[in-house]
This record gives sequence, C-alpha cells and structure tokens, in this order.
Amino acid sequence: MEDELVRMERINKFYGRVHALRDVSLRILRREVVGLLGDNGAGKSTLIKVLSGAVPMSGGEIYVKGRKVEMKSTTDAIANGIETIYQDSALVPQLSIARNLFLGREPVKGPRFLNRLDHEAMNGVARDLLKKVGITKEIPPDTPITALSGGERQAVAIARAMQFDSDLIILDEPTNNLGVAETQGVLRFVREARNTGHSCIFIAHNIHHVFQVVDRIIVMRGGRIVADDIDPKQTSIEEVERVITGEAMIAAVERAS
Repeated sequence: MEDELVRMERINKFYGRVHALRDVSLRILRREVVGLLGDNGAGKSTLIKVLSGAVPMSGGEIYVKGRKVEMKSTTDAIANGIETIYQDSALVPQLSIARNLFLGREPVKGPRFLNRLDHEAMNGVARDLLKKVGITKEIPPDTPITALSGGERQAVAIARAMQFDSDLIILDEPTNNLGVAETQGVLRFVREARNTGHSCIFIAHNIHHVFQVVDRIIVMRGGRIVADDIDPKQTSIEEVERVITGEAMIAAVERAS
C-alpha cells in the first residue's frame, strides 16, 4: 500500500523453549500513532526489539516502505529510519546531556579530519529539546547524566529521538518515572511527530496516556496480536482493558454457548 510505512509478517521469536512471539503480523501507516498494549509478558517489548534490531527474530519478514529489510542490529533499524526509546534507554552516565543527545553523530567544526566537536551547536540544540520534553528548570547542557533524576534521564532519551529525522519512532514506556510537566511534554511530542509526518508506536501501561495521543490501538496477549484495529474514539478504556485481560473473549464465548 502506498501509505504503508512498516509491515511485519508472521514474526516468531523463541527463547529456548519459550515461544515469545507467535506468527505476529502488523502494519504501521505513514503519519500514524499506534498504541501497543498488553499485560506483562504479552510480547510487546520483544516485538519492538525485533523491529528495532535489538534481538534477532526466529522467523518472519519485515518490510519498510515496501522493501524487505534485514534487521540484524540497531544500526540497521536506524539506517531504515527507525529510532527506539526503550524503558531502560541506554545513556552514557559519564557524558553530558548534549553529548548523549548526539552520541555517535556529533557535529564538528572546521576540517572534519581535525574532529573538533561543535559544543556550542550541541548545547544550543540540547537547551531547545529539553524545553520541548517538558523540563522547565534550567539544566546546563554540559551537566553529566549522573547528576539527573530518573525522570530527567528519561526525558533526555526522549529528546535524543526527537533530534533525528526518523520515519518511525518507537517509545517503550516513555512516561515512566516522569512528572506531570515532563509527561505532558512527551505526549505533546507524540502529537507533533504525527503532524510533522512521522509515525510512532507508543507502548505504555497507563492507558489514559495512550488514549490521549494514538490513532489506533493494537493489543497483544500470549505472544499474539488479539486486536489490531481498536479506535480509541469509538471505544472506552474499560473495553480495551477487557480485551487485554481476555475477559472480552470469555464473554463472547459464553454468549455463543
């Protein structure tokens, strides 16, 4: 399809005898924000780790913009326009906020062979990004990550994904440990991402946050997708919770019997 950005077909993942993903197929459209929900152990994090190249799949196919791709590493995902912010996003504690935002992609000034980092440019971008994700207090961009709170570290991880022009941004529990202002900054970022032509996969235990920003909800249970077309505008939070826990399926079986 012309508006299809990512398609995953029949994805399987085994960890020894544990069948973590079972023939999972999904697609993400351009300029679409998708909420991926499910209880602990449903397979959500495993699925996005496969898509982001963090873990290899045991079987299946991945297509980006209609082209079959190999996701053997996170570098492959980045090269295909996919950025991921994990619940435990890896930051380098000893480096500054600005250096973490540009890690591996630092701008240089003067002849490139001299490798002189453009700290002024990095610091300016860092200040703007921190404001966008809801950090209102003045934190110098050269502050080391070790000096930040858990919520502030998560905000820096969010800001890092905002810095680069990716087609798809995956956010795994991005509002965990965040204060009210920081949480609103993340939700505002997700809305802005759609408006500027990006797609997002948003994973969160807080369903209220999901309902505020997504276009469509996908629910996983037991390593499978059990619903992939839930419209948050036409469905209640209680109804989605029943799908997540399996109560909706049990009720349907009881009605049919």
